[in-house]
Amino acid sequence: MSKTHFGYTSVDEGDKARHVRGVFDSVASKYDLMNDLMSLGAHRAWKAYAVTVANVRAGDKVLDIAAGTGDLTRAFARHAGATGCVVHTDINEAMLRVGRDRLLDEGLVLPTLVCDGERLPFGSGAFDLVSVAFGLRNMTHKDKALAEMCRVLRPGGRLLVLEFSKVAAALQKPYDWYSFNVLPRLGQWFAGDSQSYRYLAESIRMHPDQQELKAMMKVAGFGHVDVHNLAAGVVALHLGVKC
Repeated sequence: MSKTHFGYTSVDEGDKARHVRGVFDSVASKYDLMNDLMSLGAHRAWKAYAVTVANVRAGDKVLDIAAGTGDLTRAFARHAGATGCVVHTDINEAMLRVGRDRLLDEGLVLPTLVCDGERLPFGSGAFDLVSVAFGLRNMTHKDKALAEMCRVLRPGGRLLVLEFSKVAAALQKPYDWYSFNVLPRLGQWFAGDSQSYRYLAESIRMHPDQQELKAMMKVAGFGHVDVHNLAAGVVALHLGVKC
């Protein structure tokens, strides 16, 4: 069987999804708290920026992949309105359950389903916008996932990929120190799990950088791709438009 990476560890391709599921099963109940702690709240600004760039309008059909606890799903639904449809999906049932409950608590009843980004159970051209935030790097075959996201978009539809990326060279050393020394400790103190947060730091380093991901999106069928660096490249927002 072919090998792939799980952080810095090499695993069988068929086993990666199981390993990733274990990470998110472990952190689901503390996911939002840990996001606030790890980013000092900056993840909220990154997501708000993504929502602004998405420019969802009333009546739009939106697919939110790896939506987890539903931050973007909720924001998209408010813009799409009663005439639109926003689908809340994640491959991890524990994360999806937390997100679904949060949405229901806020009065939002949306389609919610367990969904593999590499095999989307939707017809071609079904959506105006597809979004994946902090989830693409966990997928085994990113090229296949991007091609699927392109397939389910209508011509002229948009893909938003919000993901950790390549930080500016001047910040690389302090960022590495923070990632491999502080993040696992925060994970241990507040979530009782240091290993999942060490995987987080490793998975970021294994993810394609800004230009490589842009090239992959073009190969997948996106004729135009913009890259927005946030926080000196700690995070990048890629916006692709389907040909």
